[in-house]
Amino acid sequence: MPSSEPTSASIHEWDALTQAAAVRSGQVSPVELVDHYLDRIAASDDALGAFVTVTADAARKQARAAERRVRERPDELPPLFGVPTAIKDLVGTAGVTSSFGSRAFRDFVPAVDAHSVALLRAAGTISLGKTNTPEFGLNAYTDTDIARSARTPWDLSRSAGGSSGGAAAAVAAGLVPFAHGSDGGGSLRIPASACGVFGLKPSRGRVSSGPLGVDVTGLPVQGPIARTVRDAAAMLDALAVPMPGDAYWAQPLPAGETFLGWAGREPGRMRIARYADPGSTDFTLAPECRDAYEDAAALLIALGHEVVEIANPLGPELAEPFFTTWAVQSLSWPVPPEREPLLRPLTRWWRERGRATSADQFLGALSTLQLLARRAVTSTQEFDAVLTPTLAMPPQTPEWFFGEGPQADRRGPDFEAELARQTAFSPYTGIWNATGQPAASLPLWWTAEGLPIGVTLAGRPAGEGPLLSLCAQIEAARPWRDRWPAEQVRA
Repeated sequence: MPSSEPTSASIHEWDALTQAAAVRSGQVSPVELVDHYLDRIAASDDALGAFVTVTADAARKQARAAERRVRERPDELPPLFGVPTAIKDLVGTAGVTSSFGSRAFRDFVPAVDAHSVALLRAAGTISLGKTNTPEFGLNAYTDTDIARSARTPWDLSRSAGGSSGGAAAAVAAGLVPFAHGSDGGGSLRIPASACGVFGLKPSRGRVSSGPLGVDVTGLPVQGPIARTVRDAAAMLDALAVPMPGDAYWAQPLPAGETFLGWAGREPGRMRIARYADPGSTDFTLAPECRDAYEDAAALLIALGHEVVEIANPLGPELAEPFFTTWAVQSLSWPVPPEREPLLRPLTRWWRERGRATSADQFLGALSTLQLLARRAVTSTQEFDAVLTPTLAMPPQTPEWFFGEGPQADRRGPDFEAELARQTAFSPYTGIWNATGQPAASLPLWWTAEGLPIGVTLAGRPAGEGPLLSLCAQIEAARPWRDRWPAEQVRA
């Protein structure tokens, strides 16, 4: 922990665990932390679009209560006590507008918390509000009708990615030290790469989607975005509490172990597979992303690991069942018929595609996904981890996703073409949602223009512990936590 007194210019440069230690020691108070970050949000978020709702009054009230608890019971504080965070606006927060990125839910205020929200509060964190997400989390970019477009602080003309784009932008710009997110097809890892932070998609069943979340497909899971591996591990410890009635349960850690503890272990020599084939001849890996991938492989070898080239475990056959499942899953949001016109055109297109899918087609898609996932897990079971690029391209502008460029078709939106652009941008992420394996995006590379490029490491099923050990070893060898975007966002 820093030995000097915190200043307004340095508090946000401390990681979450350092801030928690400073609260326990009395070096900084929860009120100071909350006020510091709220000031940063007020100064920077108009440009970033990271937040859709800021709960300043509630955060300050919770911080004052936390301050009293520090004075009265300093030896009984949970591990993340007093540290600010933010909740992705795709899960419900009791008493706070939870719009799920949609005008159709713009006035919806849940009566109960999602389990993840309650667990983070029980761990001592203080939410500053809800972070920006595309409507129902359906897209690889974060642009909505209820908030500003979320931008990467490394280049404010470019998207923060999606669907946890607001969370990643907030962490990258120092508006919170870590943030809650979720991932159904890359939604933690895509924005982590675009914003130059660490994003971890946990294993299927590691984090409860209850009490109201329904998970038919097994694709989505909630998890952390952070500046450091240890912070992400500490948030995962808070979130990874099995709840009665959950449809999926990941194998828990042995008694006495924590994910934070795993992040402090040496991983030993690992056997790591790698592939860069995006799975279709329609997709091209950008040179900057290939450079990042090759550099990461060289770093792993230099750290003593064995790196083995393999073929893409799944080729183009993943796309059709995945998108069929995605279309049906878009209907899990119960929109009253009279409010359907409030949805964005692309969302309505997904839902119309879902309604047009027969029961036979949906069950066939789910069955195919499971068979493909089984094949992928079996073909990589001899390896401790798998290395791939996170994205096939550097961060793009929102207009690129829409097709609003010089070659755009001005006759109207072409949703198939937009889906093709999103898939070409992110062809590597969906496989780990299909298999349910944990996967992390690590910010190890920046382009000559200063844009972050992530690489992905996927672990064994339910293997977050060894994966976090490996990621922490890489972070120690190639630190990124002190790399910040432009001064106009950082200051």
